[in-house]
Amino acid sequence: MPKVFTSETQKIGEIGENIAVRFLMKHGFSILDRNYTKKWGEIDIIAEKTNKIYFIEVKSVSRETLNTFIPKSYNDSDDRYEHRPEDNMHPWKLKRLSRTIQTYLLNKNIDEEKEWQVDLLVVYLCQKEKKARVKVVSDIIL
Repeated sequence: MPKVFTSETQKIGEIGENIAVRFLMKHGFSILDRNYTKKWGEIDIIAEKTNKIYFIEVKSVSRETLNTFIPKSYNDSDDRYEHRPEDNMHPWKLKRLSRTIQTYLLNKNIDEEKEWQVDLLVVYLCQKEKKARVKVVSDIIL
């Protein structure tokens, strides 16, 4: 049964995931699975390219315009600076992601010699302009 997204945040997340899938396919990835869910965690996208599996977390955020984003430093309280979606990759999130990946590999009987990595795709959306920008953070260490 497909997920039903009801809140505005969930809808932005769904749009971001769909953009991420198109981005990955455009760059030669095959999509193996989406929203692989266990009670201890979820993997947004599982893809493959050149015989390597990619477990991809997608973080999406909506902006008034794609040109005004100013990253916030940890020591700056100026309101002009904005939160970075990748800052939501907390240690507990990474631990849950690691457990979910291990479950996926076991459940799908994937050879333990198979290469895999974890990537983060940050999708910046400007719904008013109907544009998006994707930022890739590759090979996150769990």
